[in-house]
Amino acid sequence: MTTSGDLALLRLVAQRVAGPPLPDAAAAVRWLTCVQAQDLPGALTSVALRTAGRSRADVAAALDAGAVVRSWPMRGTLHLVAAEDLCWLLELLGPRVLAGAAKRRAVLGLTEAEAERARELVVAAMTGGRRLGRAELLAAIADGGVATTGQRGYHLLWYLAQTGTLVLGPMRADEQLWALLDEWVPPSRRLDREEALVELALRYWTGHGPATAADLARWAGLTMGDVRVGLAGARPRLAAVEVDGREYLMAPDLPDRLAGCRAQATGLFLLPGFDEFVLGYADRTCALPAEHAGRVVPGGNGVFRGTVVRGGQVVGTWRWTGTGARRRVDAEPFTAFPDEVAAAIPQLAAALP
Repeated sequence: MTTSGDLALLRLVAQRVAGPPLPDAAAAVRWLTCVQAQDLPGALTSVALRTAGRSRADVAAALDAGAVVRSWPMRGTLHLVAAEDLCWLLELLGPRVLAGAAKRRAVLGLTEAEAERARELVVAAMTGGRRLGRAELLAAIADGGVATTGQRGYHLLWYLAQTGTLVLGPMRADEQLWALLDEWVPPSRRLDREEALVELALRYWTGHGPATAADLARWAGLTMGDVRVGLAGARPRLAAVEVDGREYLMAPDLPDRLAGCRAQATGLFLLPGFDEFVLGYADRTCALPAEHAGRVVPGGNGVFRGTVVRGGQVVGTWRWTGTGARRRVDAEPFTAFPDEVAAAIPQLAAALP
């Protein structure tokens, strides 16, 4: 019988935090489909933790090679995505987000004509393989007569990425450069709407399960009607369990995989803020008790702290303090860390990618 505690352990294995790692960064991103990435350094670590090499440099190399890109494929939020998945995800999930774009432009005093003029300007500035940093790109737009002051610049870059013109690609030092999507991302498959819903459902429940239909709706920004379409096509390739009267879906072999690495899964992990283990679900209570959720997202401000996970449960938060030789990990328990956990946290932090 599957318990609520089992759900969290199964999720650690499904997400490849525990158990055999994935061979490289592109495989890890592809496995999870989308990796939340408004905090790019944290996202690089999240991906690296799931790979055999455990190297952030390898994740950056996947961005430089174009195997992984960063854009707004769902919920209007930055994610890392395998390059070949970006176009069909934008086509499937973009329209609901774009429905509010005109209203936002009105607030910012931007016209649709200005947004399209910005598109013309960035295409002219970048065609032929040019990669530009944010400041350079905004300067090209402003020099062409479209003001980028305040939040206008961010909105324009978001809009041009959301509508398939721009994408965040290679790294330059600590900055990620912009590229034209059509030049940076090779021609990739297109799926009709039903095919895309089935593909997304199957991959979500394989890489994040056990999870509910409501979890998928929240994660991807889908309607429940769309989730039901995806589930109808994906269900024959999934397993289902019922816990506390709710149906959870997952890969059929997941319980066997947990059995093969239970000792590791019940161990201690430090995960970055915004990691999919916490972010990937509407209902996180199997791993993060509701009474402690505010400790992970103080004030409900949308900024997620790094988490200390033991036995599949989030038992505290952590962060880096200081710099250079004075850098250290500062961990805060929800109640109290056992002595062995407190002693292990600095070692785990030092070993993080």
